[in-house]
Amino acid sequence: MRRQVLLFLSVLCVSDVQGQVSYSIPEEMAKGSVVGTIAHDLGLDVKRLKSGKARVYMGGGVGYIGLNKERGVLVIQDRIDREVLCGETSPCALHFQLILENPMELFRVAVEITDINDNSPGFTNAEKRFEISESAVIGSKFVLESAIDSDIGMNGLQKYSLTPTDNFVLKLENQADGSKKLEMVLQKPLDRETQENISLLLTAIDGGEPQMSGTMQIFVSVLDVNDNAPAFAKSLYSAKIQENAPKGTKITTVSASDKDIGSHGDVSYLISPSKRFLYEMFKIDSKSGEIILIGEIDYEKANVYQIDVEVVDSGGLSDSSKVIVEVTDVNDNHPQINIVSKSESIQEDSPTNTVIAMLSVNDPDSENNGNVECDIDHDIPFKIQTTLIGFYTLFTEVTLDRERSSEYNITVTCSDEGVPSLSSSVTLTLQISDVNDNPPVFERSSYEAYIVENNTPGLSIFTVRARDADWNQNARVSYILEDSSVNGVPVSSYVSVSADSGVIHAVRSFDYEQIKDFQFHVKAQDGGSPPLSSNVTVKILIQDQNDNPPQVLYPVQSGGSVVAEMVPRSADVGYLVTKVVAVDVDSGQNAWLSYKLQKATDRALFEVGLQNGEIRTIRQVTDKDAVKQRLTVIVEDNGQPSRSATVIVNVAVADSFPEVLSEFTDFPHDKEYNDNLTFYLVLALAVVSFLFITCLVVIISVKIYRWRQSRILYQSNLPVIPYYPPRYSDTLGTGTLQHVYNYEVCRTTDSRKSDCKFGRAGSENVLIMDPSSTGTMQRIQNEKSILDEPDSPLE
Repeated sequence: MRRQVLLFLSVLCVSDVQGQVSYSIPEEMAKGSVVGTIAHDLGLDVKRLKSGKARVYMGGGVGYIGLNKERGVLVIQDRIDREVLCGETSPCALHFQLILENPMELFRVAVEITDINDNSPGFTNAEKRFEISESAVIGSKFVLESAIDSDIGMNGLQKYSLTPTDNFVLKLENQADGSKKLEMVLQKPLDRETQENISLLLTAIDGGEPQMSGTMQIFVSVLDVNDNAPAFAKSLYSAKIQENAPKGTKITTVSASDKDIGSHGDVSYLISPSKRFLYEMFKIDSKSGEIILIGEIDYEKANVYQIDVEVVDSGGLSDSSKVIVEVTDVNDNHPQINIVSKSESIQEDSPTNTVIAMLSVNDPDSENNGNVECDIDHDIPFKIQTTLIGFYTLFTEVTLDRERSSEYNITVTCSDEGVPSLSSSVTLTLQISDVNDNPPVFERSSYEAYIVENNTPGLSIFTVRARDADWNQNARVSYILEDSSVNGVPVSSYVSVSADSGVIHAVRSFDYEQIKDFQFHVKAQDGGSPPLSSNVTVKILIQDQNDNPPQVLYPVQSGGSVVAEMVPRSADVGYLVTKVVAVDVDSGQNAWLSYKLQKATDRALFEVGLQNGEIRTIRQVTDKDAVKQRLTVIVEDNGQPSRSATVIVNVAVADSFPEVLSEFTDFPHDKEYNDNLTFYLVLALAVVSFLFITCLVVIISVKIYRWRQSRILYQSNLPVIPYYPPRYSDTLGTGTLQHVYNYEVCRTTDSRKSDCKFGRAGSENVLIMDPSSTGTMQRIQNEKSILDEPDSPLE
């Protein structure tokens, strides 16, 4: 490839040659970059460039620079590399002509290409290897390859550096042709034994901005010479051998090293011939340095041997060392253990350091083989110590606990200090006698037990258990019922405890309605001396049975009278006739009561509330309904099996007392009064008539001016006060009647009829017929206040 172009290009002969312009640009400018404003610099108009068909003529060379006629400037058309264009020639310039036509003109143009630092110094080879003997003298020179940098001037190669500089330095020497010779000079002697291979880095650096460099790796292999004598690793070796060691036993191995390599580093071992008898006892391997026993060793004849060993390399250089062989006694006797005294058993409360055995120990071997140490297991509460030479004492280390372990097998092991160690052992059995030091402990901190009422006396309720960690008689537990009282009665009249088994029995039959729970204490006592005990609280909970039927509180069932509830014929649907109130002394679901209408004269007229026992009308009362109505209500609890009670409710459907009395004579009664039914009816009618006439006379005489009201009273159905049993309002949540029954009397001033409006929640009429009485009595609640009130509302 052509690396440069001619500095001066031939031009065509033209009629006129004008002046010359020059430009200076750096290499590697981008395509399209402006070199110079040629039209301005030549004093030409841009239009002249167009009309004259201006063009750049470079004589057939590469068109690095072109003309932009529109702008009148020279621009870069192709990459310009100064190193390719001119090489090392400086200065480097492009010369070309600008040609115009009509008229033809020619202008000379010179463009100088300046260098930039775009090339780094480089070596032809990436690495260089040398083999140098360690005997090379200081100042030895080794020629190195020079680096090449295509740039010139300050951008060209400026200096070298070599790292590290421990053994070598660089030297630059000027040549006759102006070049420089690069050499590596040895400044410190080489030692192969210290460093066999040396790695150096040669760096060439230019002076451009930014600074660039190139490197070459230099490897130096140091060649060996026999300049080192072999040397033993130790100046003195020590070894031990047992007196009964077999022939061929390896005693020890000596080792020597030579820093040289190859044949210079080969060494051999030998035993010094100064002592002839050593040849009969030992031999040494000339290559490995291993010393081996070839004779018989007797400790009693000699217990130490000294062997002189030499090592020689191939160059005759040598070194020596000594080997001390000690003959050791054979540990062939076991320690002998004799029991001087021992205890068969001790109590668990024996104090610490109580002696339980004394031993005598002897070993016939010598030195360490005869030194004996005795020991026992560390997980038992005993320890052993020497008291006199050859005597040992075994004693307790802490307070013993029979409940943790009642027997110990103590193994005493005596070992000598021989290698390998020999030992003997003996086992002592020690029984721990019990002491009553543990009270009985119940399985639970407290007990709860359940028993159903009406139980059979003597029934087993449950069992309390206590355990005693002691043994035999000390662990025999007896159960005792502690004295206490329940509601002023001794607890022993309720329960009893079996002394042996801890079974608790019921002494009596329990009634949940009288007592629901009670508690007492049971003591567990062992058979030790003195005895130990502990208490536990026992709570007995009585469970209810359905053993009580419901009790009807209202209406009261009396054999001497018949109670009738009055219902006016004008009563609306849902009219409250009365309420059956009952209680059950049982608890829980056994006391949940339900009310049902079992029988009725007219079942289509009345209904009973399942939960509250309220008797209400379920339809409008008509004239066709019978005056006398007999309802049988059954009250059942929710127990299993269910218990019940029956109550008979007599209802009179009428608007006035005479109407009731006329029909009431035929009202059915209980069987026990059927024989005197006629008598009671006549008597009741007479009493009612007498009371009615008496009341009428009193009212007319007191309030004559209100004779109309008295007649209304005569024809109306006034309510009376119902009977409430004692504590009727407190029925354990099973239902109550209201304490006050209210009513309203609606009257007119000129009407012979008055309307009585009953309150849905609390207006009741009760008619009591007493067969034993001579008349009929009607109790009217708040009658006087109603009759005396002058300003009562009118309709």
